Amino acid sequence: MDQLLGIGSRVKHPAFGDGVVLRLHVAAYEVCFIQFGIKMVGIDYTAWQVVEAIPPEESVSFTDAEKSLVRILRAWAGVSLEKVPLGDRWTGGKMVLHAGDTSVQPKEIPIETFFHKIVMMRDRLRVLEQNINAHKKLDDEDKVNLQQYITRCYGSMTTFNVLFNNRADYFVGESSKD
Repeated sequence: MDQLLGIGSRVKHPAFGDGVVLRLHVAAYEVCFIQFGIKMVGIDYTAWQVVEAIPPEESVSFTDAEKSLVRILRAWAGVSLEKVPLGDRWTGGKMVLHAGDTSVQPKEIPIETFFHKIVMMRDRLRVLEQNINAHKKLDDEDKVNLQQYITRCYGSMTTFNVLFNNRADYFVGESSKD
């Protein structure tokens, strides 16, 4: 590689996948990979693809570091930026909650608002899953146990699949056979 990569540069490693340069050392980059956490990669390494090169700076102020972190989080936070379509039959609808106590007025919520919160919950579970997989201090057994718990959370949310337009967006939990 002809040029050094600066903090915030995005790369795609053949083994570790997508990552972002966090820090430059004398002989290596400190890179945060989405699924594998922070790894050191030699400055001379050339087998990765540079997705976005940011030139290195001599000194980095707190403001610059903060801007880089914001850009990294937006690019790699694992939160879906895609628009998940609501099932057509629900568009423009509302959800009405009636309390068992008849003196309490019903609560109406636009279905789009409720749907947005469900999608946010799904995305946050995905980020939690990624963080567990990349956690350095958890052993494999702990990771598996936490993954099973997340899978059960997905299973508890399968009721909301009726709101999704595409099956690919559905929550999927444990099968009843397991």
